[in-house]
Amino acid sequence: MKTAVSLAGLRWRGLAFEALSVAELYRLLRLRAQVFVVEQACAFQDLDGLDEQAIHWMGETTDEQGHTRLLAYTRLSPAGTAFHEASIGRVVISPLARGTGLGHTLMRESIAELHRRWGVQAIRIGAQAHLASFYQQHGFVSDNKPYVEDGIDHIEMVRA
Repeated sequence: MKTAVSLAGLRWRGLAFEALSVAELYRLLRLRAQVFVVEQACAFQDLDGLDEQAIHWMGETTDEQGHTRLLAYTRLSPAGTAFHEASIGRVVISPLARGTGLGHTLMRESIAELHRRWGVQAIRIGAQAHLASFYQQHGFVSDNKPYVEDGIDHIEMVRA
């Protein structure tokens, strides 16, 4: 049974790879593994060489014991790294925070942060196909060329 978590005091931070502490890196890799590897039962190479060039965008709270809890995360990549365009990837919400609307907040915050850092520009994502309607709500349009990545149906989408 999952325990609900409060979003009160949620704070957003974006750090370059070299600015991440060991504890921050551990939290983000743990969340990515928890969802993408364990929950989705998908063995894949999460450490793909793109983390070093990315901004790691994190939505965090502090629990009653004073421990930082990572609830939302994306990896923001400048144009020319993951795709020709800038991109948002590794979009993940902690299972503890699902159903709260945090996914939509995460996408709005991620788009805004990407534009603050690198200017307003097109953003390309490689989305799990079953989440296409979620991303459409944030202005992303499908290229209608589905593909399979790590055993999961995906589709590329662009926000002009």
